[in-house]
Amino acid sequence: MSYTIDRSFPGADFEEIDARTRKALGDAGFGVLTEIDVKATMKKKIDKDMDDYRILGACNPGMAWQAIGMEAKVGAMLPCNVILRSVEGGVEVSAVDPVASMSGIDNSDLKTVAGEVRDMLAKAVAAI
Repeated sequence: MSYTIDRSFPGADFEEIDARTRKALGDAGFGVLTEIDVKATMKKKIDKDMDDYRILGACNPGMAWQAIGMEAKVGAMLPCNVILRSVEGGVEVSAVDPVASMSGIDNSDLKTVAGEVRDMLAKAVAAI
């Protein structure tokens, strides 16, 4: 089972894909709660250089509310991370598959919600 929903953008500019990703997430009902510039962090913390790599923590408040109501500790697995990374010849976007990330929780109702969120994220990634 794959654990991400992926899309590649050959020849694309990293910042352009970042802006398009944020718009697509917003249009799908997700807000970006967190942002981690992994490239800058690695340089600052361990003086290592790497290509552009950014993690966006996306959240759909209504779906998060449902999930937390079903499993109080599910917040340990939120928000849904979406990564943007420079790859040879372009940019790749990968969103976590909530069904895969929630597979260790034995709650069929939560798995249903995770499936709905996966569909929403897949549509957002397709809309970038």
